[in-house]
Amino acid sequence: MELGLVELLRAAWIAGTLPILIASLPCSWLGSFHGLVLGFARRGKIMKSSSHHKFTVPQRFFSHFYVVAVVWTTLLLIATWIYAHRMAPIVSEPFFYSDLGSYLAGRSNTFSFHRSQLINSENKFRVWLSVFLLLLMEVQVLRRLFETLYVFKYSPSARMHIFGYLTGLFEVTEFIVKDRSSMQAIEFDWWDFVNPFSKLGWCQWIGAAIFLCGWIHQHRCHAILGSLREHVGKVDEYVIPHGDWFEIVSTPHYLAEIVIYAGVVFGSGGADLTIWLLFGFVVSNLIFAAAETHRWYLQKFDNYPSNRVAIIPFVC
Repeated sequence: MELGLVELLRAAWIAGTLPILIASLPCSWLGSFHGLVLGFARRGKIMKSSSHHKFTVPQRFFSHFYVVAVVWTTLLLIATWIYAHRMAPIVSEPFFYSDLGSYLAGRSNTFSFHRSQLINSENKFRVWLSVFLLLLMEVQVLRRLFETLYVFKYSPSARMHIFGYLTGLFEVTEFIVKDRSSMQAIEFDWWDFVNPFSKLGWCQWIGAAIFLCGWIHQHRCHAILGSLREHVGKVDEYVIPHGDWFEIVSTPHYLAEIVIYAGVVFGSGGADLTIWLLFGFVVSNLIFAAAETHRWYLQKFDNYPSNRVAIIPFVC
């Protein structure tokens, strides 16, 4: 059952990524398919250029996704953290080296007895790695919920395709908790809950640093976008955003999202195929949407900065 669920997630990300990659091919005979995929990707200002609002929802419905994401991620984080604390405590280094010393001294039976402990330690690391990654996602969805409610000022006419709305809801199912039913009531100790993070490797902390870089810049760019509506006279009036990564790309909030997920991939150790497939979907989807947003800016503003590209600095 577990393998079936993982395979389903992987198939879903592949199924979501392939149409975007095909639609991005520079082939004239794919024009109709490109328009079809673009219809799913459009939202906000770039959707209002189209008169077809069938199967769309208001863009402010983004808040639904982040409410679900916060509730779901919080429950997963708490359950996984308690499970890790109860069922996968980290073995101390002195204990590990005493076993290794016993083996080198010739007491092979002792090492044989604890060999299962060493194998188990890999599983314990994976459990605490799941807690670490869920903690990163919790920080992300909490901030996004706050921005959706208090930073963004969505136009009443801003809409998005229902497919994009449902895809956002589906993303929160990426992290799955196993064996939660085996957890028991335990005495709460803050240090016991936090201490295992000190044993994570450099890969996790570099991943966290990459994540934090994207997290900070995305918040700055969202704050810039949210402030634009305070300086326009009409509901549907737009101005050119400036500041932070807006000086080099048209969609820095998308770029920051890619950086955030790159941090998650790096922090996971890069060995989880499902996370790589999710990352591939995020990158392809955002680059595809960014290209359309960049074209919208160029058509909307005659004085749009010529040095800006769509999403990847100095590339595209």
